Amino acid sequence: MADSNHILKVAIVGAGGNCGKYITNALLATGKHTVTAIVRKDSTTELPKGLHAIEKIDYQQPSTIVSAFQDQDAVIITLSGYAAPDTEEKLINAAIEAGVRFILPNEWSPDTTNEALVNDVFPFASKPKARQQIASKGQDKTKYIAVTTGFWYEWSLAIAPAYGFDFAKKAVTFFDDGETIINTTTWPQIGQAVAALLSLPISAEESCKGCLSDLGNQQVYISSFAVSQKDILESVLRVTGTRSEGWSITYEPSKQRYADGLEEIKQGKKIGFAKMMYTRVFYQDGCGNFGKSRGTLNELLELPQEDLDEFTALAIERSKETQWVH
Repeated sequence: MADSNHILKVAIVGAGGNCGKYITNALLATGKHTVTAIVRKDSTTELPKGLHAIEKIDYQQPSTIVSAFQDQDAVIITLSGYAAPDTEEKLINAAIEAGVRFILPNEWSPDTTNEALVNDVFPFASKPKARQQIASKGQDKTKYIAVTTGFWYEWSLAIAPAYGFDFAKKAVTFFDDGETIINTTTWPQIGQAVAALLSLPISAEESCKGCLSDLGNQQVYISSFAVSQKDILESVLRVTGTRSEGWSITYEPSKQRYADGLEEIKQGKKIGFAKMMYTRVFYQDGCGNFGKSRGTLNELLELPQEDLDEFTALAIERSKETQWVH
């Protein structure tokens, strides 16, 4: 890890969002960074306490974004799925113009280096484009470090059509045989991973295992759990103190479910979006199990082994709240 003198100036877009607040709080907890929140000029979002500064920007005036990014070493972008399509492009251009050394783009998703996955899940198409934008325009001065996390566990499990669990009805739909392994990550783990990542030395040292410069223009992978739907059900049964006999268990071919999701999207049904996006990661082509195909930085970043049941319990509680809100 970085020595005590390693201080990085970090700006984060989306510090008040679901994922962003965990990243922000984890960065602040290290005591090794100054953290600036970048917000829209009209934003009323509640932000974590302890920020170094809050910079308000106007997306219609790119100069305000460049000014906010001046003197920052790293920019972290976490954006809602409802953000305007050109929002990240504007942020990246401004960060490059301001001379920011590292950009963590709005990745936080399954493995978007997998071309088949990106082709089938259209919202992922923006991820490779952002990386390409940074690599081509940033040249040697600005580089990306794209953090792949898989879907967010406590968020996704709470949404019935996502991981297939309807807690209110005590029902689960297994995709194919329910045994396909995927990587999935919790919000706290993402926060700790980013804080540890940006605490690495910038340049190579004899005493360190890794440095930020070595990770420039690379996809990096972190994970909380490598689990199947059947593994998750076992966790649910432990948490709820129930038996499988009390649950309605059905099976559905993943490719048919994906196709049905596409058709429902055409019909304007929001459920189709979740079915299309999530089910594709459960295909038996291994695209969801990047830990096996790509490896992870968990060991390098000294990430903890989390308790699956703890976060399953959180997901069950979240399922009682209003869903589909980012």
